[in-house]
Amino acid sequence: MISITAIFKSKPENIEQVQSMLNHLVTETRKEAACIRYDLHHADNVFIIWEEWKDQPGLDIHNNQPYLLDFIAKSESLVASPIQVYKTVQIL
Repeated sequence: MISITAIFKSKPENIEQVQSMLNHLVTETRKEAACIRYDLHHADNVFIIWEEWKDQPGLDIHNNQPYLLDFIAKSESLVASPIQVYKTVQIL
């Protein structure tokens, strides 16, 4: 299993738009066969997606989905800093 944590820091004036876009991304991603978990968390202007994937090929498919690529392109001007993505391995 592969775990990913993605952190998005929205510009304050774009919080609602970013959340709407993320809601769509989550809805579409959860339909993918390799997706085990794709949960959206929020605090102030920070959004965190906690992801779990069955395998690397499934994650590779996700990373090339039009809705993900569209989100990345459209969100660049709406976030206060670059999106942070961490691929992690559970140790406990």
